[in-house]
Amino acid sequence: MADRGDDWYRQARHDLEHARRVRDLGDFGWACFAAQQAAEKALKALYQKLGAEAWGHSVFGLLQQLPARWAAVAALQDQAKELDKHYIPARYPNAHAQGAPYEYYTRGEADRAITQSEQILRFCEGHLSES
Repeated sequence: MADRGDDWYRQARHDLEHARRVRDLGDFGWACFAAQQAAEKALKALYQKLGAEAWGHSVFGLLQQLPARWAAVAALQDQAKELDKHYIPARYPNAHAQGAPYEYYTRGEADRAITQSEQILRFCEGHLSES
């Protein structure tokens, strides 16, 4: 399997930048989803470094399955759990009793999701830079 970790990580950084841009435009639900995607892709870059293929979309699940030497602290795992809550509800109307998903998201949620994603990317950067 070819190491595509750099590609995954560059896309993670791009997704995080997209989250910031759409947040600033007032599209808070999409910002939350893009932040979740950035964290997911950064973790998949770590798996590439391990020579492993990561499947699934749960940031928390991906963190939990890392080798013990790369274990994340509980606070980071909690942030991953919160990011995971944006994977479906930010995009699909049937995730809510009524209304469109964008009507349910706030600037504060988008700010938190972006901050959480930034922290997960920093965690990944630390491990990706190891020799």
